[in-house]
Amino acid sequence: MTPPIRPWRSLDSGQLLLICMAGLVTVAGVAHTAAAGLLDPPIAVGFGALIATGELARLTMPGNREVAPIGTAAALGYTLLLDMGGRQVEHPALQVVAVLAVGMLAGALPHLAVGRPPRLDAMARRLLTGALLAFAFRPLAGPLFDLTMGPSMTWSPALGVMAAMIVLALLTDIVVAAMLRADQVRAALAVAIHDELRMAAPLSAAVAASGMLLALAAHSMDMAALLVFAAPLLVTQVAFRKYAGIRATYLQTVRALSRVTEVGGYVEPGHSRRVSVLAVAVGRELGMAESELLELEYAALMHDIGQLSLSDPIPGGATVLTDRDQARRIAELGAEVIRQTGVLGTVAEVVRRQCEPCADSPPMASRIIKAANDYDDLVGGSTDRDRAGAALERLRLGVTVEYDPEVVEAMSHLVDRLAPLNRL
Repeated sequence: MTPPIRPWRSLDSGQLLLICMAGLVTVAGVAHTAAAGLLDPPIAVGFGALIATGELARLTMPGNREVAPIGTAAALGYTLLLDMGGRQVEHPALQVVAVLAVGMLAGALPHLAVGRPPRLDAMARRLLTGALLAFAFRPLAGPLFDLTMGPSMTWSPALGVMAAMIVLALLTDIVVAAMLRADQVRAALAVAIHDELRMAAPLSAAVAASGMLLALAAHSMDMAALLVFAAPLLVTQVAFRKYAGIRATYLQTVRALSRVTEVGGYVEPGHSRRVSVLAVAVGRELGMAESELLELEYAALMHDIGQLSLSDPIPGGATVLTDRDQARRIAELGAEVIRQTGVLGTVAEVVRRQCEPCADSPPMASRIIKAANDYDDLVGGSTDRDRAGAALERLRLGVTVEYDPEVVEAMSHLVDRLAPLNRL
């Protein structure tokens, strides 16, 4: 399900700036096109309709990333278009912006009608990326057309310029997305850029190739290129939608499993969720990549599942108050349960080693879960600062033996920031 649009008051300054810039560019593009007239209306309408279709079929990828692959490919194709059936097209960059903006708004209207509004910052980013490419490429479209249609009949210069500009535009988009994400989730910028590159690379490559091919195919196929390329783009989008769905199903299943210990009375209500939130926040503070954070979240949610094997539950499920051997046995039993899924082997290993002392060099995710679990065992859902301070002090006393000093230090910075979550 697409996340609801964020209220204006909850948008940070970077998002508001992005939206305002997109609004100004849109006004300029629409005003210029209305005053100068629409060049090649059938072509503009055809590409605008494909952009609208892509916006209508947008999807949310892992990490709450809203994307519209079909619309983006259509926008790239319209921006890079040199000719249609051998006849040169000369639409300016501002017309590209106008067609892109109108197409995106038209595709968003059905979502608005059923209460699924798009994320304004994501739409603004897509619009500005298209505008950046248009302002850079359209002035060169005429000379490139002359080269391709001249005596040499070579497409090499055009292809080189197209590829280089698409790469620069997409890299700019990734950097902007990383800056916004780093500010929103308080991640290191370098880590955010790495995550955006890793998540965006497969889809961006497919979209960029489709956009270039669409612009080139129009040379020989005329307007039929729009219909021919719509089908493979839809297939690509379906594949990415299935991938996103599988990731979402995994997380929902893990969350459901994590509640079994709470429903059975083995741990306090909300314990697994609080440990997961705190562990992920600590991992992000320490610069863990998004793929590592996902495994950390899975492991933190299921870190106590081994308690289901106990005939006599631990009071309150507080493993911090048990002896090390029993805590390790619970962790090993929990890891065995997770390993039976056949798809979460790394998560099982993280859970298995969560009770090991630092001297045994357990994975960083295991160290984080141990500290987050013990902290929540001592504090629970309380928001009392004295209790939180006492719990942190107890963790500090075990630094270098039981707890990683970096983890405890990062946690101390985060506790006050995450305190409101304990009331949920």
